[in-house]
Amino acid sequence: MNGLHDFQPSVWQAIWANPADASTEQAPWAHEPGFAVYRNTVLRGCVDALVALYPAVHRLTGDDWFRALALRHARVHPPRDACLATYGAELPDLLAQALPQDQWPWLPEVARLDQLWAESLVASDAPSLSAEALVPLAGADLRWRPHPATRWHWHRQWPLWHLWRAAREGWPDPNPPRWRGEGVLFTRPGHEVLATPIGPGAAALLCACATGTTLPEAVAAALAAEPGLDLTACMGLLLAQGAFHANPTETTP
Repeated sequence: MNGLHDFQPSVWQAIWANPADASTEQAPWAHEPGFAVYRNTVLRGCVDALVALYPAVHRLTGDDWFRALALRHARVHPPRDACLATYGAELPDLLAQALPQDQWPWLPEVARLDQLWAESLVASDAPSLSAEALVPLAGADLRWRPHPATRWHWHRQWPLWHLWRAAREGWPDPNPPRWRGEGVLFTRPGHEVLATPIGPGAAALLCACATGTTLPEAVAAALAAEPGLDLTACMGLLLAQGAFHANPTETTP
């Protein structure tokens, strides 16, 4: 048993080690052709998973460049779970390090949108709050909660909605009409992830609700982030997209 206990970690380390790195000491069996096939199969699975999870980045950077980055990611950050549906959480940060200086500085933010889309897809199911339920839930003594599948990201500088959508859908002209801050909301009220553009007010409101603030406090945060916000339109959009959990929580005395 002790031999197996020691052997398993050495196999795990050999899988992720770069065989071309002469400074990495490996056991003799790690150089066998059979093990090389096994290692390459595992690494290919991780790379293919990242290609599927980050389609916008893959399209923008090209297959060869992205696969090289994905392989680098897999060696540094092996999967921690057999399910690869949300693998690659560190890839946006790695992407920021790998890009040449001042080249596509917005690309890591686009990668975060790919990541959030995948998280929304596999999040827990729950009923969504509907507009019809607003009357009994509009008091100051309740806290609205984002739906488990709700994700959002807003950036004050980059037009993330247009950049991400153009890459995902393969637009002929991916250039945004205006280079100004944009955000994206991901929801899954049914079986399909919905992507919707949002501004700083909606993002601030969702962030406040996620921290457990009351609805009036969340509204105040939204108006502070976007003074000209049309609050009615904003709340209508969030409710229509199923952004909130159907059951708010009571305020703690």
